Amino acid sequence: MKRKLAFLGIETSCDETAASIVTQENNELPKVLSNVVSSQMEEHGKFGGVVPELAARAHVEKIDFIINKALKDSGLVLKDLDGIASTAGPGLIVCLNVGLNVGKSIAAFSKKPLFAINHLEGHALSPGLENKINFPYLLLLISGGHSQYLIVKGLGKYKQLGTTIDDALGEAFDKTGKMLGLDYPGGEKVEKIAKKGDKNFFKLPKPIINKAGCNLSFAGLKTAVLRETKKINSEKMKYNLAASFQNTINIILRKKTLIAMDLFRKNLSLNKKYPFVVAGGVAANKSIRESMSSICKDKNFTPIFPSLKFCGDNAAMIAWAGIQRFKKNKKNDYSFSAKSRWPLDKSAPYMKGPGLKLD
Repeated sequence: MKRKLAFLGIETSCDETAASIVTQENNELPKVLSNVVSSQMEEHGKFGGVVPELAARAHVEKIDFIINKALKDSGLVLKDLDGIASTAGPGLIVCLNVGLNVGKSIAAFSKKPLFAINHLEGHALSPGLENKINFPYLLLLISGGHSQYLIVKGLGKYKQLGTTIDDALGEAFDKTGKMLGLDYPGGEKVEKIAKKGDKNFFKLPKPIINKAGCNLSFAGLKTAVLRETKKINSEKMKYNLAASFQNTINIILRKKTLIAMDLFRKNLSLNKKYPFVVAGGVAANKSIRESMSSICKDKNFTPIFPSLKFCGDNAAMIAWAGIQRFKKNKKNDYSFSAKSRWPLDKSAPYMKGPGLKLD
């Protein structure tokens, strides 16, 4: 196998148009030569959320420029690449198709192998861009569309321990931000004003905190926040509600993470120190990082968080996943279709919807 690998990553699963060039020599840490991300916050801000058709149109308009900039910034050209990695799911189909089809075209034109990447696998492997991590490890994946605890046993080998039965954590943060009158996306802004408030002022519910293992639920909490916003009559009260919401999230995550850690050790019969990776857009939240790091000290895990630039949707993690799949000869053909739903653990039960039985 070639000593140095170079990959183009393309990401268009939602409202970020992204491209990246990542290289790896032998088994050293990879190098991110370029990581270009174009956000669509302004386009969707006035709607309070992502409008799929507008997002897809913006991807079409920007994708060529973003890929060319990633190549230019890296100092490489197409013939220097060993493969093309494009996000193929999960996500918004109209958005996924833009990046995946462009990736197929580039791969076919340049006669390079194509790798259709699971966006969640990109997040799961993203800490490897900066850290040497050995399998297995426990993963908390928290983003705008997903909230899951998983055992990462190896490339393509995942066991789901718990997931959200309704809203994802990132969605709960964004909707709370909207209810508090903050601009979209609201997660970062909720964190900012929470620093000014009293985290114990409001008593908010903690859905299924004492049942359902390490499954999560945030819909009831979101409804409670909506109810409390009707009582807000000052900026200070707004800060208090943001702080109370964030504190409630941390209490929930702490309890569920302790359960997940126990399940991790039970599943693998492990007693030594293992990594606990927190990845996805919400992993950028400083209070969550501090809370999870504290738990790791108590439970003998090593906390690992991606840099902030690799928490949100980005193409470096997609290129990195492509490099690892290249090493395992797991390429895809051009008939591969985008998938709106694509779980990492295909055997895990689908937890959303009516009629759930939660013990």
